Amino acid sequence: MNIGVGLRNLAVIVSAVTLASSAEAASPGHAAQLGPEAPLVEPAGGFVGRLALEPQQGPIGTPVTVRGSGLPVRQDFELVWRTVKGSWMVANAEYQGRKYAPVGYVIAKVKTDDAGAFTATFNAPDDFGFWHDVTVQQSSRLFTQAAFYVEMAVNITPASGPVGTPITVDVKGIGWQQLQNSWLLLYDNSFTGWMSSVSTAGSARFTVPATGKPGTHVLEVLHGDFTFPYRNMQQSPEPDRPRFALSFKVTDGAAILPMAPEKQIQATVRGLPGKGELAVKPAFATVGQPILVSGEGFEPGKKVPLHWSTVTGNRVSGSGWEESERVVAEAVADATGKLEFRLDTPDDLGGVHDLRVAASGGDKKGAFWIAPSAMPLDVGRGPAGTTFTVNLKGVGWTETANIYAINYDNNYIGYACGFNSQGDVVIYLKATGEPGWHFVDLYPAIYKGKETRPINFRLPQLTYADDHPGEDLPRFSFAFEVTEPTVN
Repeated sequence: MNIGVGLRNLAVIVSAVTLASSAEAASPGHAAQLGPEAPLVEPAGGFVGRLALEPQQGPIGTPVTVRGSGLPVRQDFELVWRTVKGSWMVANAEYQGRKYAPVGYVIAKVKTDDAGAFTATFNAPDDFGFWHDVTVQQSSRLFTQAAFYVEMAVNITPASGPVGTPITVDVKGIGWQQLQNSWLLLYDNSFTGWMSSVSTAGSARFTVPATGKPGTHVLEVLHGDFTFPYRNMQQSPEPDRPRFALSFKVTDGAAILPMAPEKQIQATVRGLPGKGELAVKPAFATVGQPILVSGEGFEPGKKVPLHWSTVTGNRVSGSGWEESERVVAEAVADATGKLEFRLDTPDDLGGVHDLRVAASGGDKKGAFWIAPSAMPLDVGRGPAGTTFTVNLKGVGWTETANIYAINYDNNYIGYACGFNSQGDVVIYLKATGEPGWHFVDLYPAIYKGKETRPINFRLPQLTYADDHPGEDLPRFSFAFEVTEPTVN
């Protein structure tokens, strides 16, 4: 295990030994249990009393002693932790940014003594990082407040392993305001991607493969509002933001290779469309997999077509998109008016597709979801310079689903779009590097949107699994074996 707690104006490589106590304190099991939501009230006629926190800052899980004084005597009060709830703004297939709604949570209930004082304790909650107000209030009245600074903490596990080892990066205490909410990962000085924590309240957890020759490799977590890391943080308008550097040792031994592409298909998909009059089984599938669409209430003996909706367009030219339909199957209703359509999932864009069957009493409708899938590499080994292709099916069309960002050995090398090709993406890559295994990872990303800060477009979103703003999408991983330095 390799753990980092941000040290201001200093990038360091740290070990589990020096920071073991911080790691224990920062574990979610030691964080405060937030109570019910509390009203966000303001002082009426000015603050009353005083509040002191000791310490005034620390990582998640830090034990904090709260001392109040100068308050009305022998009265009940609530200690409220003020924070925000984050959410993504996505509408009409367009990405519109992120928003944060102020909210407060009760972290303790206290009663003042005959002198108008109290003492209480809590552990810093597992929440967004940086400054939070802690208030003393009674229902609709705020009396006084103080602030606590939640420090960011980063750890990686394991600390060593052969090439291909999945390295779990766990980040706590990411902020939500500008200059605090856009953190980026470098692997051996190569840009790997960005991490978000909008809907996960400041937490980010993801994996990257161990790459490179045996020896020590460095993972850095740095901030950057404008796409890439800001390297002279100490001279920035906010010079006290933390920086992290953690080490992973690649060891000798058999490489840990990604699962076969067919095993990387999603087992579940969040956000599937609701059920309609047409029953669809399964509710989602990848291109080519069989599906069954059934319904009832049709005219017996009549052959009817199943209409499949899709989207076409061009985002680059600005022409937008338009919906269209085509017939993908036909069926004849039985004597009871029931019918079944059996077909293979069309080779089309990922995401939701509306289904429609005309009936005498009005159209009957349903919906089906195409999940992305990946084909095996056409070439899996060869000399440096060998061309090989990555082929994806079912890539989406919205601004949050129509591209995949590509890393080669944790180095971002570009992105590929699936809209113009109706979800069929073919990417030509060149094998590079020394003989041995090299890793290609394709991450969901945001193509474009109205957001101007931070600028996280067309980059690998490392936290896609827990915090992607739109569709629930998978990552795809491959390995290529370079057999000799150059092509003969």
